[in-house]
Amino acid sequence: MSHELISIFGLVAMFVVATILPVNMGVLAFAGAFLAGTLLAGLTAAKIMSFFPSSLFLTLVGITYLFAIAQNNGTIDWLVRLAVRAVRGHVAAIPWIMFLIAAALTSVGAVSPGAVAIIAPIALGFAVKYAISPLMMGLMVIHGAQAGGFSPISIYGGITNGVVAKAGLPLDPIVTFLASFFVNGAVAVLLFFALGGLKLIGRRAELAGAPAGAGYPAATPPRYGDAETEAITLERRIAEGGVANGDPMASNRPYQFLTLAGLVLLAVLTLAFNLDIGFCAITIGLVLSLVAPTLQRKAVAQVTWPEIVLITGVSTYVGVMQAMGTIDYAANGVAGLASPLMAALVLCLIGAVVSAFASSTAVLGSLIPLAVPFLQAGTGVEAVGFIAAMAVSSTIVDVSPFSTNGALVLANAPEASRDGFFKQLVAYGAAVTVIAPFVVWLLFVVL
Repeated sequence: MSHELISIFGLVAMFVVATILPVNMGVLAFAGAFLAGTLLAGLTAAKIMSFFPSSLFLTLVGITYLFAIAQNNGTIDWLVRLAVRAVRGHVAAIPWIMFLIAAALTSVGAVSPGAVAIIAPIALGFAVKYAISPLMMGLMVIHGAQAGGFSPISIYGGITNGVVAKAGLPLDPIVTFLASFFVNGAVAVLLFFALGGLKLIGRRAELAGAPAGAGYPAATPPRYGDAETEAITLERRIAEGGVANGDPMASNRPYQFLTLAGLVLLAVLTLAFNLDIGFCAITIGLVLSLVAPTLQRKAVAQVTWPEIVLITGVSTYVGVMQAMGTIDYAANGVAGLASPLMAALVLCLIGAVVSAFASSTAVLGSLIPLAVPFLQAGTGVEAVGFIAAMAVSSTIVDVSPFSTNGALVLANAPEASRDGFFKQLVAYGAAVTVIAPFVVWLLFVVL
């Protein structure tokens, strides 16, 4: 067996092990990079370490650090309460408020499962209290989190844009973001009407005293999940326990305004002035920490380190694969298909199927590099559209109960109806996994 095939089977084995066992795939990938690099490619340890994505590491640390600060000081909780009050008792607006809040959280740096862990108990609590379909509410939260997931200052966006920029391909972060938001938003509209949204129009309710998660037991650990599950533990603990007790800055409104201004400033500096997002996020986080050092002393510990290990480990392994010639080998195999358009569809389908059971971040970090030589070969497939299609098809399937987002929603469903809820999620997840790649391929690659 060739070295290239061995390295590909090694990557597949990592996905399988990380899906079945509670082992971080990044740790597996670092070990795999060392073994494959030394035993198969004859690389030195220094050369293997040169594949570590330092820029991506800084980006992920910066944005998750800043989000941890915003969560700690009550800014996120304050924004959620403001958004819920804004519906003024219109029950039909509640699902859309949950969609938009989840999108806002991921767009400013929350990992997608972290945003779902925060919003799902609240959303499903409202579903019970106001007779809204729990399935609709849960799916609105997940699709909302995925809708905002590819903003230029988000984790998904950082991974995708970094890989594309490193490859020297045409890069348009806004197109990828809008593609994800448009597709997930369109799916949310269909879900709203298909799952009883019309019956909610015209209904009014008093929301002021509605407790978050009313009617639901405390969220339990997901029964189904992947390597991303580790990354949400601290965020879930914060969401359940609230902000730090005893610190006057935890409920200080001027400080929360300052935090919100910091998030806006991050977007301006990175989008308008093209400054490095990692350095900007850490600098803004430092300023906020200096204002309230006691409250923010745990922010570094709350950075989603397991997620960062996962992403950087997979990226390092992919770097070794590239040095071995595996990327070119796989790309030539894909390019050998009769039609470049068919090759693009196959890649989107692979991304969707793998991501439905494994980590979406790992899929993005490994499959997009595999497609780079194919896109550089002049096949006629436009890179910006293909990257958007690959990004959406690899993340929209996180509604599956075997992925972390789906598992979180399932864990917050009423216990009496959880088995039926699970079957509904399985059926919906299967449909999305099969249909979504064809739709996004048609929208962004063919048309």
